[in-house]
Amino acid sequence: MNKKRAVKENRVGTPTAGRAVSSTRRGFHGSIVAIVTPFKKGKVDEKAFGDLIEFHIQSGTHGIVPCGTTGESATLSHEEHRRVVELTVEITAGRIPVMAGTGSNSTEEAIVLTRDAKNAGADAALLITPYYNKPTQEGLFQHYRAIAKAVDIPIVLYNIPGRTAVNMLPETVARLMEFDNIVGIKEGTGSLQYISDLMQLCGNRLAIFSGDDFTALPTMAVGGVGVISVTANIVPAEMAEMMNLAERGDYSGARKIHEKIYPLHGAMFMETNPGPVKAALSLMGKCSDQVRLPLSQMLPQNLEKLKRVMRESGLLKEA
Repeated sequence: MNKKRAVKENRVGTPTAGRAVSSTRRGFHGSIVAIVTPFKKGKVDEKAFGDLIEFHIQSGTHGIVPCGTTGESATLSHEEHRRVVELTVEITAGRIPVMAGTGSNSTEEAIVLTRDAKNAGADAALLITPYYNKPTQEGLFQHYRAIAKAVDIPIVLYNIPGRTAVNMLPETVARLMEFDNIVGIKEGTGSLQYISDLMQLCGNRLAIFSGDDFTALPTMAVGGVGVISVTANIVPAEMAEMMNLAERGDYSGARKIHEKIYPLHGAMFMETNPGPVKAALSLMGKCSDQVRLPLSQMLPQNLEKLKRVMRESGLLKEA
């Protein structure tokens, strides 16, 4: 087991437009990368993973999420999952905060993964709504209640019905505000109305992160504190600067970056995430494009489309 590191009290998010947010261990705000898990010959490529983390720290990324959907958590063994979180904590060494993905469609498994993340020294845990089971709103409440009571770590909810087939209603999120360690939500519906409803119901108690790169900037404009981003894997400096400008209220400057990188958001979802982002990183020489079954590498025609967008965005040289 890696040596645990002490983490100081701080806020889950940096206030935007005067909005205060709940307290937690370390500040999560701005551009938080949902980092890929690189593979080499079917195994986790620890060297490439470490290099990617350094790439993000040097580029100004504000936080990191290992073992999320983009990190292919669904196909990592429990041992690999623990190791990837431990590596992230070890390599970041307190330079940026770590929010470990620990969700599952089994409440007991989610508790185990969340406890492992806390023991590894993660600053917070990101927990997706249970997929496939299709729980009721009461089931969702009881799921998160059980985890919050079992593990004393800041918890960020993750609502993305397009992946899970269940939508956690704002009213259910508001019920969960009774638990002090539930501090934020990654909102992946892409609906600004949903986000506004959350703010009406939860106020300053909840830190809201966009879970959809397309709405990263609009989310900030309505009171969010950041984005948990796929696109940040390939343009970390641009995503971080866009968030920095938005935090300062410079929406004109932020919008220029939004418009510049907007085509990349679409390219990252030409096929199921993380296939395209891993292909892009491979083209950039950062890691292999290997994904685990049942995902597969990009179809040749889509790969050519990806290359074209990357060339037009300046990430690849013209052929």
